[in-house]
Amino acid sequence: MLKGIKVYIRTVEPSDATKLLLWENNVTNWRVSDTEVPFSMYDIKNYIENQHNIRSTGQLRFIICKTESDEPVGAIDLYDANFKHGRAGVGILIGEIDDRSNGYATESLNLLKEYAEIVLGLHALYCSIHADNESSIRLFEKCEFEKIGIRKEWYLEKGKRIDEILYQLCLKK
Repeated sequence: MLKGIKVYIRTVEPSDATKLLLWENNVTNWRVSDTEVPFSMYDIKNYIENQHNIRSTGQLRFIICKTESDEPVGAIDLYDANFKHGRAGVGILIGEIDDRSNGYATESLNLLKEYAEIVLGLHALYCSIHADNESSIRLFEKCEFEKIGIRKEWYLEKGKRIDEILYQLCLKK
């Protein structure tokens, strides 16, 4: 467990399956996860049971919990981890609208940055954000990620093309 003031992040437990199913199947969250079909409880439980060492799977999910109540409010992931080159992607979701804009994502991302550098020995983290996702852009810029590029008209949503903004953070300078 990695503990902050407002939140702590911990690995996923079997008891998180229902909460993850609700978050993953909330169609308003699909936009940022590129999900097109709902997950089954079997899919979620299988994912939890088969979480292994990030060095072999390239992926690690943490659950974000409120420090004072232990209530899960979201998830933060490392994905596409490449230890040869020392990098990994980052994804984050605060599951419910009422839990957003409370500093949980910022604190969680800062905890994950420290873990990635100190424990995993990674050199860089990166993320991709829809150009119209202002809250995610603010979050990653606040956490010192640098804008490194734009993929023009990368996403198609309801007949409209949206750019993708690429961000990166070098942990070891």
